[in-house]
Amino acid sequence: MRFRAASLPMSLAVSFALLASNGATAQSAKAADPVASRISAQSLRGHLSFLASDLLEGRGTPSRGQDLAAEYIAAQFRRAGLEPAGDDGYFQTSTWKYAERDMRQFSLTVKNGFKVLNVPASAVDLRLRDALSLQDAAVVSMPWADAMKDGARADGKVLVLALPEDRRAAYGELQKFSGKPAVLVLIDGSRKQGSGVNGWLVEEGARRPQDAQRSVVVYDAGAAEALNAAGASLSLNVPAPVEREVKLRNVVGVLRGSDPALKNSYVMLTSHYDHLGIRNGDIYNGANDDGSGTVSVIEIASALAAQKTRPRRSIAFVTFFGEELGLVGSRYYGKHPVFPIKDTVADINLEQIGRTDDSEGARVNAANLTGFDYSSIAATLQRAGARAGVKLVKHPQNSDRYFAQSDNQSLADAGVPAHTLSVAYAFPDYHGKDDDWDKVDYDNMARIDRMVALGVLAIANDRKAPTWSDVPNAARYKEAAKKLK
Repeated sequence: MRFRAASLPMSLAVSFALLASNGATAQSAKAADPVASRISAQSLRGHLSFLASDLLEGRGTPSRGQDLAAEYIAAQFRRAGLEPAGDDGYFQTSTWKYAERDMRQFSLTVKNGFKVLNVPASAVDLRLRDALSLQDAAVVSMPWADAMKDGARADGKVLVLALPEDRRAAYGELQKFSGKPAVLVLIDGSRKQGSGVNGWLVEEGARRPQDAQRSVVVYDAGAAEALNAAGASLSLNVPAPVEREVKLRNVVGVLRGSDPALKNSYVMLTSHYDHLGIRNGDIYNGANDDGSGTVSVIEIASALAAQKTRPRRSIAFVTFFGEELGLVGSRYYGKHPVFPIKDTVADINLEQIGRTDDSEGARVNAANLTGFDYSSIAATLQRAGARAGVKLVKHPQNSDRYFAQSDNQSLADAGVPAHTLSVAYAFPDYHGKDDDWDKVDYDNMARIDRMVALGVLAIANDRKAPTWSDVPNAARYKEAAKKLK
């Protein structure tokens, strides 16, 4: 649309007036509402500047930094006056085995005639867990499509494949790959170094990754060229992992309800407090993912606990470990719920609340909800958003796509209406080392948190619990809910 020059100043004046009006409305609502007035951008900044500081070393699972984060969250719950609800004060504890390798023993060498290339550990990702040793193994290089049709031609040899552009689809195809190479070498040109991940939680009953295709992902351009040359051979040494026992903790506090009939039912507000830790020497602080969600849980808990009148239902505040390792902490909670699943009426999970520089454009005074149409919760949050000056919307693709990608999933699987609320689905530093606390829009995050606080309180005070909708994508969750009755 083109504007006439003469009309531009008037249109700008109208726009600024509308923005000022919206801002004034939000500020007026904040001043008038005792819950909203307790939520402060400066307080959020203070919490996040600690949780996402280098001192906590990226809060990897497991790590000293994650333990410090758990203690800090528990201290804030204690300060707010929440009741501890774990088996160890505010902690729901669990014991795991953690496996990792001594990568000083790793080696990968490519030979081609008289040329020898040593590939450093920092240039690879290992998608296998057992020890593996190969000496001058023959290399077969094939186009991706040919390998998916007839990978057996490389059985017993080193099969080299260039990953297609759609990495997610490619890894899905590999689950059906029938070939049996000695090892699969995947060439990935999307970046220059590996993730630095060299540890994993050993889960009882979980499928062992070595039962799938054993593979080494190589990001080194020189290695890719050498491996694709005629007559190439590969020597590889992957050391065996060593397991150790670790204790991991979800942090759980509860604001007890006041209604005799409803106080034993629960509304949950959740987030994950872990991130990626230290990778290849860099600290990944995870300020937005998901320090922002964690400090929002802290701030909202403090605001609601400070109210003179308790909500009718109890409100449970939970921060999970291990989301970055595959929703591990929330899945553990789903199997070992602190509060009975049948008495849990809703979960609102917070993820990536702080950054407004969405890859699709600036996101101010707006938030997304996964599974937007799946339950009645979206309507409740929209009403709360109107009071806080925030618009809750459905992203046309990502609302459904990401429903199962965050910590709401374990509760939804059990039948509890559960969604994840965020501001930006993708932002410039997602899973990068520069996701730092000084890039967060704290004023906007405070407005989002006011909406969430009012929405949680509305659910807690409503005698009618949220329900799943009749949309097809919610059918499995609605069926699970029937089993709770």
